[in-house]
Amino acid sequence: MADPARAARLAQRIKVVVAEALRKQVKEPGVENITLTEVRVTNDLQHATVYYTIFGDAAAKQEATESLERSRGILRREVGRNLTIRLVPTLEFVSDEIPETASQLEELIRQTKERDAALAAAAAGATFAGDADPYKSAADEDDEDDEA
Repeated sequence: MADPARAARLAQRIKVVVAEALRKQVKEPGVENITLTEVRVTNDLQHATVYYTIFGDAAAKQEATESLERSRGILRREVGRNLTIRLVPTLEFVSDEIPETASQLEELIRQTKERDAALAAAAAGATFAGDADPYKSAADEDDEDDEA
């Protein structure tokens, strides 16, 4: 069992190798829009999960995903050539949904800030419906009159 630090270093190296292979070796349509975001390697160094994003419409995403699946063998061969490890890890490609989720969260935060600003503007000129201290009793009013 390898240590997690070695797995992290290997993951970074696999990310670089796969990105270079996508750019230079793979001649499939649609791979030019692929951005690798992260690679995770299991501690036994047998499996690597490659997370990627694709910018474009649904058709471009589908085409790029199919191209990645077809070129999995080429990419694994390039990883094996460029790494000095006994066993080459299997590659699994997973679409990374973080950018879409982040943009949705940013939109929700923007809407919340707009609502907060509208509420603050409405509250700026507001006054209390009754006295400033609604819990003032009649005995307190008599004390104030006596002091004056």
